[in-house]
Amino acid sequence: MALVAHFDMELHQMDVKTAFLNGDIDEIIYMVQPENFILGDPKNMVCKLKKSIYGLKQASRQWYHKFHEIILSFGFEENLIDNCVYHKFSGSKHIFLVLYVDDILLATNDIGLLHQTKNFLSRNFEMKDLGEASFVLGIQIHRDRSRCILGLSQMSYIDKILKRYGMQDCKPGNTPVAKGDKFNLKKCPKGSLEIQEMQKIPYASAIGSLMYAQVCTRPDIAYIVGVLDRYLSNPGMDHWKAAKRVMRYLKRTRNYMLTYRKSDSLEIIGYSDSDFAGCQDSLRSTSGYIFLLAGGAISWRSSKQGLTASSTMAAEFVACYEASNHAIWLKNFVTGLRILEGIERPLKLFCDNRSAVLYSNNNRSSTKSKHIDIKFLVVKERIQSGHISIEHLGTNSMVADPLTKGLPPNVFHEHTARIGLVEMDDL
Repeated sequence: MALVAHFDMELHQMDVKTAFLNGDIDEIIYMVQPENFILGDPKNMVCKLKKSIYGLKQASRQWYHKFHEIILSFGFEENLIDNCVYHKFSGSKHIFLVLYVDDILLATNDIGLLHQTKNFLSRNFEMKDLGEASFVLGIQIHRDRSRCILGLSQMSYIDKILKRYGMQDCKPGNTPVAKGDKFNLKKCPKGSLEIQEMQKIPYASAIGSLMYAQVCTRPDIAYIVGVLDRYLSNPGMDHWKAAKRVMRYLKRTRNYMLTYRKSDSLEIIGYSDSDFAGCQDSLRSTSGYIFLLAGGAISWRSSKQGLTASSTMAAEFVACYEASNHAIWLKNFVTGLRILEGIERPLKLFCDNRSAVLYSNNNRSSTKSKHIDIKFLVVKERIQSGHISIEHLGTNSMVADPLTKGLPPNVFHEHTARIGLVEMDDL
């Protein structure tokens, strides 16, 4: 979407009707005769499938194989990093196709190539042409092509969440989590009476609903949703109150959009951060990273580290390692798209810990860093090979901060604006 906004591409959507019925079957499969369509003795006679049907374990895989075979025959090439993204170039013309089960997005700089692709798909599958993309997978797409701005909003989805859990008339909240809020197993119910009371509360369902919002367009709630997700098996009332606080925050920010716009310098920039021993149960730290392109966040993550760091430098260095893994993936993915210039330059990754930055860029070791697992030292190798560069950035400008801890309201709102989350009315 960031590239669509920057290059002002056409963005259209198509839907494949009964997609799984298009798959071919590679093995012999028999099925019981369906109800109201029985011939002969139903106990001794079965149906032999000639094509894939809904309900087969391999139905989705066979559909993908069929689509892959058909789309390649039209001159499309598969992105080697993400197998559901295809591209086709014809001189200066290009078109990208993104497949998600039976939903298809087409982005192109040429109307003629768009119509050719649509006609080809319609000849091979039963398609529904939805025109310009405006609503995909619960995400609304808003465009202002005169200013090359594209925004992604989940207002309708958030309204459904609030109504589902009786929060549609709640008091709006200022932040999803307060600075200094801590959660631990001590807040989980102990007695059978408390456990029975919590079983009446749809905690797991609510966290799952919030998780879809944060995965798609809301990195501002990634930290607290990740923390509350750790207590799904035995949540306490304090955890449920924290989840409702997130909903109150979404009530106030329901009209926020994740925005992308034409940029003078189109470059992927990453930010990595970590707290120190933030998890009170395991004393493990929380890593957070976010990558920006065309003025908006394109990828982010907040997660508890897999080891116990013995210092803030070690925690920040482990966070840099996790961020660098994703940076390499992003760089390879964008390289495969073949439309972003200068991607051969090292991808910038900012960190606000001077010791971690110095250690990453220095070949020498020290007694304080000898305990760091050897697998994390691949960060140094990636820097030396020119794949990434790690630079220091002041804490006040570290936009990954909301992914690792609760922040004061004014600081939190500044960071959310910098990652492209703005109100619709502000555009």
